[in-house]
Amino acid sequence: MTLLPKTPSVAADWRTRLERLLELTRYEPPADLPLLVREELSLDLSARYAGISIPHPFGKASGQLSCTPAQVEIDVAAGIGFIVLKTVIAEDAGDQASMQAWTVPETRMRVERRSLADGRAGWTVTWKGRGWTGNLEAYLQFFEATLDAARTADIPVIPSVKYHLPAAGDDFRLDEYHHTTSRLLTVWDRAGCGGPMVLEKDFSPTLAGDDRAQDRAAVLAWLRQVPTLIHRAGGGRVRLGVKVMNALFDDAFQVEMVRTLTLPDSPAAFLIVFNRLFDPDRGVAFGGWELSDRNLRVLDMLFAEQLVLPPLSATGNICSGRMMMEYALRGCENGQIHTFFQVPLSEYIAAHGSRTARALHTLILHPVCGLAVWLRHCYEAGLVEMREHAIHFLDVVDRAPTLHTSLRAAR
Repeated sequence: MTLLPKTPSVAADWRTRLERLLELTRYEPPADLPLLVREELSLDLSARYAGISIPHPFGKASGQLSCTPAQVEIDVAAGIGFIVLKTVIAEDAGDQASMQAWTVPETRMRVERRSLADGRAGWTVTWKGRGWTGNLEAYLQFFEATLDAARTADIPVIPSVKYHLPAAGDDFRLDEYHHTTSRLLTVWDRAGCGGPMVLEKDFSPTLAGDDRAQDRAAVLAWLRQVPTLIHRAGGGRVRLGVKVMNALFDDAFQVEMVRTLTLPDSPAAFLIVFNRLFDPDRGVAFGGWELSDRNLRVLDMLFAEQLVLPPLSATGNICSGRMMMEYALRGCENGQIHTFFQVPLSEYIAAHGSRTARALHTLILHPVCGLAVWLRHCYEAGLVEMREHAIHFLDVVDRAPTLHTSLRAAR
């Protein structure tokens, strides 16, 4: 169930200001668009990722759009919030990878319409690939190059890793955890980043279709043990985000997965909720409205249980600022995007600029679906107040438990 109405309600004079800024930036979307939004529209889009302040909530999700230095450079120039790199498959000191099956080379990505019976038309991107197809050594060089490319703009660049996951009764291959994590930390230190290294542990959507993921007890055991193993492998110097897959079970099990990750002894610093759905018949992962419907539904269930959750990073059908606001009303501090950076150019408002720049411009300034108009709508609806001469996106996030309860009651 959505918490927001179909269309935003804002004052006419404010809408005029929005349309003026939209036209001003249509032909050359600026990297400092959040600053202009603050100055012209009195909106503060600042967000958080892994405890790091970012200028707006939109980041690049791990995948085929973050696997070369050139892609990262384009994103940095466009003013992306953060970038999660393609997922590397963990190796041991002998260059062996137990999860080698997840290095399948990618077929060409296909951007497809995925419509529901209720008339909602969405987008999904389909490809047959899995993780990083090179070895760990090549990934380390890539990681170092991207840290260097993002340094001047101070944009977080995050490695993503798939570590060994044993079948029920087998042991974890700890050497893969220690070797891969320590090598990544070496690059992090050499780049002079300082502080803990943010890292995402990727429970891939394709894993849902693997035989070892058909055992519920085994999946819960992974979630209990893997964060601790990564924490130990990094000597306590890793700020870990767990990207939770959508399992091929019911919503109640999805809640149980999150509950496991919120146990008092879990070192997971934040959760990415939730990875793409998996179609076992076609052997591919997919997104669109089915994905966001399930993700929002499960987040509603978590709120109903009043679980104390770590910070949340949303992913799933974030093709509008409105969808980002739906996730924010469920406590998500940012959104990780893949599909919307690949839709036809006609889906963007801006006439020029990179795909990343055009996508961010549309996500923020679209007059009906943009984050700016929906943040203003929340203010005019009395959900948040203006402070320091601006309406703050993070006020929605931080007040989500209270707002969620009141909005559900009103609907």
